Amino acid sequence: MASQNGSGYEQIQLIQADPVRRNISVALTQVFVWPFVYIILLMLLTFSRKETFRTETRYILFGHSLLVDLIFLCVTDIVVVLSYNVIVIPLRFCIPICMLIGTVTACAPLTIVAMCVERYVAICLPLRHHAISTSRRALIVILMIWILSSINPFVDMFILISTASREYMSQLTHCHYEIMVPVKIHQFGRALFYIVGLGVILIVEVFCYVMIYLAASAASGDNKKSASKGQRTISLHLLQLVLCTVEVICPYIEAVIMQYDINIYLIVRYVNFLAFSITSRAVSPLVYGFRDEKFYTALIYYIKCKNNTISSDTVKQS
Repeated sequence: MASQNGSGYEQIQLIQADPVRRNISVALTQVFVWPFVYIILLMLLTFSRKETFRTETRYILFGHSLLVDLIFLCVTDIVVVLSYNVIVIPLRFCIPICMLIGTVTACAPLTIVAMCVERYVAICLPLRHHAISTSRRALIVILMIWILSSINPFVDMFILISTASREYMSQLTHCHYEIMVPVKIHQFGRALFYIVGLGVILIVEVFCYVMIYLAASAASGDNKKSASKGQRTISLHLLQLVLCTVEVICPYIEAVIMQYDINIYLIVRYVNFLAFSITSRAVSPLVYGFRDEKFYTALIYYIKCKNNTISSDTVKQS
């Protein structure tokens, strides 16, 4: 991310920052984080209570995306609270936290592309959908997502352990991913790897979008309606991917700003954190949680403590 001495910069910035501004920043972070955590927990409860959600591929992938967002929000919030209270811990204890954040961050775009491919199969290959999209295969895909997402953090950890000095490994620091990539060439390689990965994901998403668009143009009646809904869903997935891409690019923009004005850097970094690391996690609930009529009806059912009824004729929304 930012610089070779990221942890030192963070300590200087936090110590010199206005205590009132620090308190407002922490409070504002909680205002953004915990409503999303509450909504995600309600959705995970809804997902776990109905068997139909636990056996359909698209809902299994959606449940996984909710879990990934929940882990990210909770761990990131803990790190933010520690940082803004100028609490430093040994670097060796920060490494697992950074690896977890790096892994769940990479899980998000991979889960998005898996959900897009599932919609492509459902709309463009309807006769083979039930054979291809099974709950067992969905769990295998989720396992592959975690394996692929953890490769980069594990590589970063091994490079750090094998190249960093004993003094560097024994220092006290704030937990942020910069400590995993202290060398410039390592930062560049990591960024290149991630951007290439996002490029591949973008190609897959555009392919799915174009194929579903063609299917919607050629379809009629209920098939056309389903394809149109799938097209809108993938449009929102593309928005999610854009937000993921911006989140990756932001630290490099911040690094340039930091060289010119540290105060502007602090403001830009915090705004980027709220806009692209926190608020962007609200897109997943929007895509399926509130747009899918079946899931939305079940969600309202549990929000109202089972005081309303769920019709058995609830229509599935693509």
